[in-house]
Amino acid sequence: MGSKKKVLVTGAGGFIGHHLTKYLVARGYWVRGVDWKPPEYENSPAHEFALLDLRRWAECLQATRGIDHVYNLAANMGGIGFIESHKGEIMHDNVLINIHMLEAARLNGIARYLYTSSACIYPGYKQDSPDVKALKESDAYPADPEDGYGWEKLYSERQCRHYKEDYGLETRVVRFHNIFGPLGTYDGGREKSPAAICRKVAMAKDGDEIEVWGDGEQTRSYCFIDDCVEGIYRLMQSTFSDPLNLGSDRLVTINELVDIVAKVAGKRVRKRHDLTKPQGVRGRNSDNSLLRRVLGWEPPMTLESGLGETYHWIEGQLRERGLLRGAQRTASAAVA
Repeated sequence: MGSKKKVLVTGAGGFIGHHLTKYLVARGYWVRGVDWKPPEYENSPAHEFALLDLRRWAECLQATRGIDHVYNLAANMGGIGFIESHKGEIMHDNVLINIHMLEAARLNGIARYLYTSSACIYPGYKQDSPDVKALKESDAYPADPEDGYGWEKLYSERQCRHYKEDYGLETRVVRFHNIFGPLGTYDGGREKSPAAICRKVAMAKDGDEIEVWGDGEQTRSYCFIDDCVEGIYRLMQSTFSDPLNLGSDRLVTINELVDIVAKVAGKRVRKRHDLTKPQGVRGRNSDNSLLRRVLGWEPPMTLESGLGETYHWIEGQLRERGLLRGAQRTASAAVA
């Protein structure tokens, strides 16, 4: 029974952490949420929410005290524009968070610890084509991760492995592939491509032109937030301790992503490609073979349905802020 466990969710004020907290509370867990900022769009559903800076050792000890399971989602991160321009800050903050959280978990007798890694750990030389072969977990080595953010994630994966081997701490490592959905950041420079495109389309009039970073032929796979949270929980309940992909294995171009969002919005939009903007690797897709084998499950939500929910949430946020006065009102129904 969930009610017998006390759970810590770090990064609980953020996008994935907020959804995960809600999920765990609904299943009867007692949840302590921790972040250095409150949730942006909704009050936290956590039984206890503490504003702590997990770069600081004493605050990690405080966060993990009296806890059974830790879901460590705390990180300083964002979309490609942010991670390309804040490498030193990202590596400094996130290494401190993760190294302190692991040691605090060990000292406070945490039974199980989940670390959230990223597909950014995969080598650049395996992602240099739009029709890239789906990335298996074993493809991480020989290592050539994304500069800065990817190296920090790969290092922390290794640290989890060594804490399991050396101290017996039951660690779990999940590699996210482009998680999106309502309550995610959609402006300000930290947003990822689905949210950025939803915002641009929502603010455009029918027939307008929107900016697309790169030539739009770079490819990605995207995982909806509800599937992400379900996958995290299933992994935490499993006995599997090696890194595991969590994402969709449907590959789409950024141009196709724009077209899907435009269809959801009921608008025609033209694309203006800016080749000077960062676009990350040329292609990235999740191989879900191990996910299916380990969990007997894979994300069921279609990209169209997930983008429908995301678009209408972002459109609603922009309308509340008075930013859509010149934009066409969209159809209310999401595309299934």
